[in-house]
Amino acid sequence: MPRVVPDQRSKFENEEFFRKLSRECEIKYTGFRDRPHEERQARFQNACRDGRSEIAFVATGTNLSLQFFPANLHGDQRQVPAREYVDFERDTGKVYLKAPMILNGVCVMWRGWIDLQRLDGMGYLEYDEERAQEDALAQAAFEEARRRTRDFEDRDRSHREDLETTTGPQPWLKHGQR
Repeated sequence: MPRVVPDQRSKFENEEFFRKLSRECEIKYTGFRDRPHEERQARFQNACRDGRSEIAFVATGTNLSLQFFPANLHGDQRQVPAREYVDFERDTGKVYLKAPMILNGVCVMWRGWIDLQRLDGMGYLEYDEERAQEDALAQAAFEEARRRTRDFEDRDRSHREDLETTTGPQPWLKHGQR
């Protein structure tokens, strides 16, 4: 289970890293920089159709490897991302993208568009309230299960110690056996 911080919203709103990336700013496709531009264009479009891509925020140099699928679904190679996540039809010559992720312990949604000719565009991060609540509930359930396991182990250990003090040591049993 990926770890999230306890107060995700506060971290998103107060950290300089998130404040910079939450403003719409210039982005670029960063894949296959050593290849000719036409090949990069084709590879970018194919990668988007496969549900993934690499982009960078130009101003900060922050590079992200994005997956364009719902947060609870990790794309496998036979899957095509929904139009909600990869939309080639909204504007001619652009693709609109959406990618959920956990970044520095905070549930965020990356949103942006990229010009299919120039391979640059605009993008930003936004706090993903819905996913943050789901992850907080999952984290709480996980912690509750851990607490119950610890309680059980403590009761079991206490019970074993009580048995040893009332019946005395039993040399024919190896340590931990009953």
